[in-house]
Amino acid sequence: MSPLARLRPHVLRYRVQFAAGLVCLVLATALSLLGPWVLRFAIDDLSADVTAAKLGRYAWALLGLALVGGVFRFLMRRIIVGVSRSIEYDLRNLFFDHVQRLPLAYFHANRTGDLMSRATNDLNAVRMMVGPAVMYMGNTSIVFVVSVTLMLSIDPGLTLAALLPLPLVSVAVKRFGSAIYRQSEKIQAQLATLSAVVQESLAGVRVVRAYGREAVETERFRRENQEYLERNAAVIRLQALFYPSLAFILGLAGLLVLWLGARHVIDGRITVGQFVQFNAYLVMLSWPMIAFGFVTNLFQRGMSSWQRMVDVLDAAPAVAEPDASPTACGVSVSEITGRLELRNLSFAYNGHPVLEGISATVEAGQTLALVGPTGSGKSTLVSLLPRLFDPPRGTIFIDGTDILDLPTSTLRRVVGVAPQEPFLFSRTVAENVQFGVHGFDGPDATDDSDADSQVAVAHQAMAIARLDKDLAAFPQGADTRVGERGVTLSGGQKQRTALARALAADPRILVLDDVLSAVDAFTEDEILRGLRDTTRRRTTVIVSHRISTVRHADLILVLEAGRVVERGTHDALVSQGGHYAGLHRKQLLELALEGA
Repeated sequence: MSPLARLRPHVLRYRVQFAAGLVCLVLATALSLLGPWVLRFAIDDLSADVTAAKLGRYAWALLGLALVGGVFRFLMRRIIVGVSRSIEYDLRNLFFDHVQRLPLAYFHANRTGDLMSRATNDLNAVRMMVGPAVMYMGNTSIVFVVSVTLMLSIDPGLTLAALLPLPLVSVAVKRFGSAIYRQSEKIQAQLATLSAVVQESLAGVRVVRAYGREAVETERFRRENQEYLERNAAVIRLQALFYPSLAFILGLAGLLVLWLGARHVIDGRITVGQFVQFNAYLVMLSWPMIAFGFVTNLFQRGMSSWQRMVDVLDAAPAVAEPDASPTACGVSVSEITGRLELRNLSFAYNGHPVLEGISATVEAGQTLALVGPTGSGKSTLVSLLPRLFDPPRGTIFIDGTDILDLPTSTLRRVVGVAPQEPFLFSRTVAENVQFGVHGFDGPDATDDSDADSQVAVAHQAMAIARLDKDLAAFPQGADTRVGERGVTLSGGQKQRTALARALAADPRILVLDDVLSAVDAFTEDEILRGLRDTTRRRTTVIVSHRISTVRHADLILVLEAGRVVERGTHDALVSQGGHYAGLHRKQLLELALEGA
């Protein structure tokens, strides 16, 4: 399907409004075209006999045409430009919704700044194409057709002379239009690059300052900004040649009309009023000629930008949604107990095997721990549980149901994840914790008691994560804003906030992906003691490098290069004397050295 065909349904959704706007456009343009007609009769009539009554009559006629035409022109702009804003609103929602469902690999390959540019600058260019460009095109087309028709009715020969330069206009529009289109694509691409540079530098501002690279980043931005300037300058040069070329061609037409028209008036072939009317239409005709180039530019930029947006919209979503119903496959969230089963799970990322033949069964309420060196596949495995990546069919089951058969809305209410690298929003601590329950739009509660209950759950989760002892030191307690990406919090505080967020969601399966790595040993022990009570009510999957974190797990899997090399309880693995036992001895020695 062509990009234009992809855009058509969004435009046709507002066809009634567009029709009303076009009616106003036709009426406004028709009234403006009546002005020269009235002027013609006024001049011819007043040339014979000038009276106050005649002057008043023609003056009021011209004023009335201007006033009524102004009303319709106002309505035309309000309706058509307003519809373009509505289309922009729909497309922005569509684009954002689609981006939210793209696979994580897409964001690894595409920069955030580029996507932001497509959602803002490119979308604005599309709006200009479906709104102002359509309005100007309709107006100029009507003016051109009607003006030429009326000019022909006055003097066909004179009209032919006036239109003689028009083929040159077509040549100029074609040559300059294609050049402007190509350069517009380059401008939009460079703007995306520039946005990405700014986004990366601001997101990594602490790293930039820590390494004293401010001057390097400034120079990097200057180079990209200079390239953006040069690409815009190229378009400006094209436009600087384009519009004067049109004006010169139209000037030639005006010169021919002046020379031939004056002779026709002298010869009596046309009246002075007709000559004035003809010139008025010729002047009105000059705007469509110039506007045609402007509209061409809007359409070229708009199509270029829409193609860039379509490239994103064509990207396949992360997961295939089987059914949006919360009771798909006869399973509802309230009925799921949390029994987790892995059946010969193998997974490859970009053709590179990451997991091979992993099998395990964890009953509801039990704890599964994953241990192994960096790169052994632990984080990949837990990312498959909420379907951040799609596992092969028939490899992961919850309560006997393949997770590929569960709607993602159901699955992600069942599986709560505290990630290895926590992300915090620029909100308060409490809002970040409650995000897993009801987002930022307020609790999904029917009355105040339900809302209070959810707030109580969030505070209980913060207490388990031992955030309560930090809140007392915060300026406004749980209502303290954490800054962008949680910049005001320490690494341990970020991890504990992420843990509290996962606990507040009350999932059947709780996934803790090395979530205590930045927490000191004393606080970790307090958190683990609090977690033991809450994990009895849910299935828990823990990823950790610390033996102290996983020693109470019902089943421990030791991974190496994506395979299970050891499995069992803590005591059984220590007695085997393998990799896990070696890691245990090493950490005991480290603790002894720290104590000494």
